Amino acid sequence: MRPVIDNQTARRLFLDRHLLLGTRSGAGKGDDLQSVIDHLGFVQVDSVNTLARAHDLILWSRRQQYRAPNLPRLMKTRGAFEHWTHDASVISMQHFPMWRYKFAKDKAHMDAKWPAWRREGFRDQIDGVLRQITDNGRCSSMEVGADEERKSGGWWDWHPSKTALEYLWRSGQLSVCHRKGFRKIYDLTERVIPDEYRSVEVSEEEMIDWACMSALQALGFATSGEIAAFYAIITPAQAKTWCAMALSDQRIVEANITSANGTLRPSFVLPEVFDLKPPEPNSRVRLLSPFDPALRDRKRAERLFDFHYRIEIFVPAPKRQYGYYVFPVMQGDRMIGRIDTKRDGDVTLVTAFWPEKGIRMGKARIKALEAEVDRVAKFVGSKDVNWSKGWSKEIS
Repeated sequence: MRPVIDNQTARRLFLDRHLLLGTRSGAGKGDDLQSVIDHLGFVQVDSVNTLARAHDLILWSRRQQYRAPNLPRLMKTRGAFEHWTHDASVISMQHFPMWRYKFAKDKAHMDAKWPAWRREGFRDQIDGVLRQITDNGRCSSMEVGADEERKSGGWWDWHPSKTALEYLWRSGQLSVCHRKGFRKIYDLTERVIPDEYRSVEVSEEEMIDWACMSALQALGFATSGEIAAFYAIITPAQAKTWCAMALSDQRIVEANITSANGTLRPSFVLPEVFDLKPPEPNSRVRLLSPFDPALRDRKRAERLFDFHYRIEIFVPAPKRQYGYYVFPVMQGDRMIGRIDTKRDGDVTLVTAFWPEKGIRMGKARIKALEAEVDRVAKFVGSKDVNWSKGWSKEIS
């Protein structure tokens, strides 16, 4: 009979693995920032900047001393590299050898699909783009191809030379050396990735074992599908096979995880999980990025926290339930609501807050929410916070 992990314990185990439980202190730069990225494995990057970019808010949520310039500085010292997990991410440099298999997989995918998906002619530009960077050094998509070629019909309508640049990056021949604004600057991989990581060879079996074990450690508990989806560098079938073997070898065990609605979900855990006691949460309110790794798997978040969240950027304004880019709000080990806030010049505006069902917004909780918004405002450089007169209408 499988042991049962109750919902509160599961939430706390999961949040502790994501550095979101209890008091976390640290400089948020240099070695301390490196330790956060190493612990999380990766941090998703995103271009939306209504309040702060996703990666900055993710890191600030774990280190209050973190400031936006600290990540580019770490990238410059090659503590991390940028590539794809489930989405564009900053990934701990120590994991670079594992990504060679993703480079090969992505190359095969692009060779099969991109000729039909992208503008014609990108294959003809690959050698020229690679030669340009080899001879002249790093560049962005604005510096490859003829002027006429660079005219595009939209964000995803890449001109052939940009497509070639992206192809070379995703297949591992180029790497992002830094960003200028939010535009990627590319160079040859041998000029970006330190030899000590680029020279490491791992077998596919070693890569799969690492991907599965480190994903399970980061998640606390998971199904084989959740393990595969964590880094998105292995297939569900590979994760399923690994779980069966690891279970047979007693490296992992099965347990029933109690969802917020009381249902049980069979999952895999490391044996030592049953001896762990996650720290007690404090009363601190946290404003999280919509792309926070603790919430990236929306279905998992709904099962654990009874928190249904969807980004409404692409939903027409009249049909939005909440807003364009609304931030999840957590207190302790519970999701307590979502808030609509953004920067407007040097002021942080708060237009609405929606508490979750069953959450009572008493004076202490409102004060804690206001204190968190003040902290966020300081982080993003606002001089003041403007609370709309109607912000609290949903909680009265």
